[in-house]
Amino acid sequence: EVQLVESGGGLVQPGGSLRLSCATSGFSFSDTWMSWVRQAPASELEWVATISNSGAYTFYADSVKGRFTISRDNAKNTLFLQLNTLKTEDTAMYYCAPRSRLDWRGYENWGQGTKVTVSS
Repeated sequence: EVQLVESGGGLVQPGGSLRLSCATSGFSFSDTWMSWVRQAPASELEWVATISNSGAYTFYADSVKGRFTISRDNAKNTLFLQLNTLKTEDTAMYYCAPRSRLDWRGYENWGQGTKVTVSS
């Protein structure tokens, strides 16, 4: 059974930083492209970033490019998202998914997510 446990969210001021983690189990993490997706209040899910199985390739939404960094530790089956220079519009629930940027919309087995609130 696929399990995804996101953590690391919190309340931060604009311009601040956070590091999100996604602990995974139940599938071959090192063979799987991974993505972060977020959902702002009263909004649809939005793709944020994707990383290839080896970590060699990364892709970002224009809204976070240059501020967020996706990474992974295949030895620990864990995905990360470093959030820098946070803006109020980054406020959302953040989820990880074992999907690429092309097929994340079809994923249904979401974890509980981790809440990021950017506010002064």
